[in-house]
Amino acid sequence: MARSAQFVDQMLIVDIECSELTSKPDLEISKSPNKVSDTRVGDIALRLSDEEEMWQALVVGLRDYVSKNGFRSVVLGLSGGIDSALVASIAIDAVGAKAVNGVAMPSKYSSDHSIEDAQLLADNTGIHFRITPIAPMVDAYLENLTLKGLAEENLQARVRGTALMGISNQEGHLVLATGNKSELAVGYSTLYGDAVGGFAPIKDIYKTDVWALANWRNQHAIKAGQVAPIPERSITKEPSAELRPGQKDSDSLPDYKVLDKLLMAYVDQDRGFQELLNDGFDPDLVRRVLSLVDKAEYKRRQYPPGTKVSSRAFGKDRRLPMTSGWSEN
Repeated sequence: MARSAQFVDQMLIVDIECSELTSKPDLEISKSPNKVSDTRVGDIALRLSDEEEMWQALVVGLRDYVSKNGFRSVVLGLSGGIDSALVASIAIDAVGAKAVNGVAMPSKYSSDHSIEDAQLLADNTGIHFRITPIAPMVDAYLENLTLKGLAEENLQARVRGTALMGISNQEGHLVLATGNKSELAVGYSTLYGDAVGGFAPIKDIYKTDVWALANWRNQHAIKAGQVAPIPERSITKEPSAELRPGQKDSDSLPDYKVLDKLLMAYVDQDRGFQELLNDGFDPDLVRRVLSLVDKAEYKRRQYPPGTKVSSRAFGKDRRLPMTSGWSEN
């Protein structure tokens, strides 16, 4: 009959005709609505595509959180990778480019193309951008602490988190965390490092959806005669935290297409260990991933809030104890 547009303020007035209804003692309540009319009596807005619907939900969620909590601007770390590029693009659509502050924080392990891609995103969109090398800060820590291996890697992430919180404290921006649902699920993040922030726009978005949304946003811009905001290399290059020489996400995690399919079954659909084996997943992979998910609950509890767009988001939708001897497998 009529439908208003999604995710926008709009008033829809519809006049309908229906037969007179009177209350009777034997009135029955049914879940099936009465058929009123097949006649179109108002405007019918087009339904959004899956990607645009998800995008608009993320934009509205971030915009509302920023405005309703008294912030006028946001700040985030720009690594040159796909996650931070996507979050920056969402923020631009939510609060405007002039209210978005990107900070590149290269370390001695950062590649030249990462800084170039972060700069290119800023050039494409007009956001505020600065480069703050963290090597001197990390070296100052290492002069007083003997840290090696994973401890040194996490130190870099925590220095970046401290820098962002310092900028936020000084300039009044809301810090945006850029982690996705795949990373949160398996604990692929650093507490008080890349997990720092006041809001996490894509915490309920799996990595494969991150790529899909990035491609959609670029195509949407091109169709509108605008510059695509996200650098193509940020979308196509292999994901890496760049905390050690030659590091890639695939060194620690399965291929994201396989991982996300497994996570959707376990997290979103509550499929158990045996059910996942019946679904055809490799037993060793299932044991490993389920163990990672179960052990990472304490990290997820400390992660910033974010927009819920799935049927089963971490938090109230999936309540599990942080400390438990139970294991699905």
